Amino acid sequence: MSTTAIFNEQDVRTALCAVQAPYMSIDLVAAGMLHDVQVEGADLRFTLEYRVPPLRVREAFEQQVRIALAKHIPNLGDVTIDARVNIPSAGDTSSRGVLPGVRNTIAVASGKGGVGKSTVAVNLAVALARSGATVGLIDADIYGPSIPLMMNVHEQPRAYRDQDKTRLLPTENYGVSLMSIGFLVKPEDALIWRGPMAGGALKQFLTDVDWGELDYLLFDLPPGTGDIQLTLSQSLPLTGAVIVTTPQDIALADARKGVRMFEKVAVPILGLVENMSYYVCSSCGNRDHVFSHGGGRATAGELNVPFIGEIPLTTAVREGGDKGVPIVEMQPDGPIASSFFEAALQLAGTVSERNLTQAQTPSIDISL
Repeated sequence: MSTTAIFNEQDVRTALCAVQAPYMSIDLVAAGMLHDVQVEGADLRFTLEYRVPPLRVREAFEQQVRIALAKHIPNLGDVTIDARVNIPSAGDTSSRGVLPGVRNTIAVASGKGGVGKSTVAVNLAVALARSGATVGLIDADIYGPSIPLMMNVHEQPRAYRDQDKTRLLPTENYGVSLMSIGFLVKPEDALIWRGPMAGGALKQFLTDVDWGELDYLLFDLPPGTGDIQLTLSQSLPLTGAVIVTTPQDIALADARKGVRMFEKVAVPILGLVENMSYYVCSSCGNRDHVFSHGGGRATAGELNVPFIGEIPLTTAVREGGDKGVPIVEMQPDGPIASSFFEAALQLAGTVSERNLTQAQTPSIDISL
């Protein structure tokens, strides 16, 4: 039996107010992580309810918790920490009949093409799944779907009847539920559709697909600020958007336009990712700033939006995309994957903190 100490639940809370919640700017108590505190003599047991996917953060975080407790509570005995996961929801979408089981909906967008937006979307989705979240990914680039190739999925989704309505089950790979127009048409077929038809297909991905319960549903949007972006922002209350850019000035100028577009439709900007931030030489490991460097971070500061990651330009990322094996799946412990994992967890922390501390911004209707 450990030495008796005089402390109570409030002492535990006071001690843990000094520990910052993972990937948030608030402490773990403010984040609602502390539950079921039991004090028995000098021994302590409690539950940590993780607000971000925990698999890559739990061990180091719980070590911080133990250090804080030992520092503030003299003669502390055995400490038992249980854990569970509860990703905060951005709000109830069931009132509009859209995605009732999805906690957070995140658009991955870019102001221009060629910045690696789909690569970032795919790797963010797989990184979140590998970190312990339930994740879905919609290929919203109706005219140029890339998810089938990049996620190595080519079969059609299964259909079933539900109250006289045909519904689809998303396909899955690498722990991510998937839907793309590329699953429904031949790879060589070109979709010669006007904007409303493309928007209709996206709406069907929302209403006719059984997504079940998800912590995050990501949308890989086409480049620009057109019909699909407006359709999505009008069809459901998005949790927010991630803007992907590269460091050069022309890409950053278009990234600013993307940010302004989402601001006009009342969609919060959750972060900016600088892709192709630097080139890593496969032979010597040296870095070369091919497209300049630091522009993404500076632009995020200028626009007052979070900067959530720098992704290097490497051959392995391109090879992974071509083979249908994202780099976070192909080399999960490598330095390139680590940059995606870090961006994914930064995104998760931003989403959770926003959901916990800010009132939801109402969606607005824009008629053009």
